[in-house]
Amino acid sequence: MASDIRDCLPPDRHPRRPSIGLPKGSVDTHVHVFEQRYPLSPSRGYNPPDSTLTDLEHLHATLGVDRVVFTQPSVYGTDNAAILDGMEALNGAPPNRARCVVAITMDITDNELAALDKAGARGVRLNTDNKGGMPITLDKIGDLEARIRPFGWHIEWLFPGKDIVELMPVFAALTVPMSIGHFAYQPATAGVAAPGFQALLELMRRGNTWIKVSGANRVSKTDLPPYDDVKPMAQALIDAAPERIMWGTDWPHPNKYIVNPNDSDLVDAFGDWVTDDAMRRKIMVDTPAGFYRF
Repeated sequence: MASDIRDCLPPDRHPRRPSIGLPKGSVDTHVHVFEQRYPLSPSRGYNPPDSTLTDLEHLHATLGVDRVVFTQPSVYGTDNAAILDGMEALNGAPPNRARCVVAITMDITDNELAALDKAGARGVRLNTDNKGGMPITLDKIGDLEARIRPFGWHIEWLFPGKDIVELMPVFAALTVPMSIGHFAYQPATAGVAAPGFQALLELMRRGNTWIKVSGANRVSKTDLPPYDDVKPMAQALIDAAPERIMWGTDWPHPNKYIVNPNDSDLVDAFGDWVTDDAMRRKIMVDTPAGFYRF
């Protein structure tokens, strides 16, 4: 019943300017938009807060972000209209500001995939962590790869952190690139020596995985900053694969119910993790620009 689905918190509606300046061309690689004109899936796991494209543009203007990657949220199932419309709007003037990662079923046609690619889609999201986010079963991954490989797409994963060790054979068999959001949901309290985080480092060293150092508030012991316990994980990932690290706000922080950070705090946490200007540019600009083909 829809009435049994919880309402999650809205984002902080008053973003502050961060204390660090982001490099020109910075990319926020993980955002969603939620507007009432788009119907929610009845199989969703939460009710998202209204978070419009106008809200997002205000956020990015405040933070100093120039480009964005929309990620399909589970609450819309395989109806990608919200992110496709947002991407189209941002790519109008000036052009080349937005890309997206969609959710699909295996019934999609090659012509439909080609149209999505032309519009700016660059990958398929598989989300086992949220209800409604997994329209393709694991036994169909090989078929999915065959369909998206001609377009140079990747598979983006979100899964409960405890599942990473069990999923390693699935990841090892992939023949297209993969990305993982939110530190692969590895809890900072477990530390970098934990089996789950060590499995993530192994994936990073193999060369086919890109990680988003996003969602510090999801993996830290505390929902609000400082995220000091996340810093060792961020630095270990950067040391393991500096050319395959990306960053995102995870705005508007869906499926959260206690408190949400001000997004400027997440930018400042990144600034604390990465103090070298060249590395900041690599993570914020160069790597996502190449991965999403801006």
